[in-house]
Amino acid sequence: MTTLINSKVTDFKVQAYHNDAFKTVSQNDLKGKWSVFFFYPADFTFVCPTELGDLADKYSELQKISVEVYSVSTDTHFVHKAWHDASETIKKIKYPMLADPTGHLAKAFGVYIEEEGLAYRGTFLVDPEGRIKIAEIHDNGIGRNADELLRKVQAAQFVASHPGEVCPAKWKPGEKTLKPGLNLVGKI
Repeated sequence: MTTLINSKVTDFKVQAYHNDAFKTVSQNDLKGKWSVFFFYPADFTFVCPTELGDLADKYSELQKISVEVYSVSTDTHFVHKAWHDASETIKKIKYPMLADPTGHLAKAFGVYIEEEGLAYRGTFLVDPEGRIKIAEIHDNGIGRNADELLRKVQAAQFVASHPGEVCPAKWKPGEKTLKPGLNLVGKI
């Protein structure tokens, strides 16, 4: 199995439901900004709305640090709109909901379940150059935590803007980082 870390996001062009409208989203929309791809199995399911609602609650904080969020499932953009209209939880969503009915994106990110035509729960952070910096895949029964995603995005942005420094476990903005070197070997 090869890793996606530091690989470039594949070319794509999909339909999305966003701000009460349908629009096209492509890899060109990622240029120059941080992006989160948040794959989930399907609309009108059970764990998915809890995750998407949690992410909706953190969306303004992610926007403040110049991060766009794209939720992605193999549903169509029409189904995204219907779910948005039907669910109070999903009505909170302000980020684009990408439609991937062919599974092109899910396959490119390695989360496509061929025999089901669905995606695993995959979370990917893409830097402004289009390179994947975080890749996490969960089994579909395990929900994710938007607080932890926000922390990881903040750490990735810090590392990108502070060459030679790394963020230790549980690091949060303003806390001490590490500068790897001979003087730290065996001292942590």
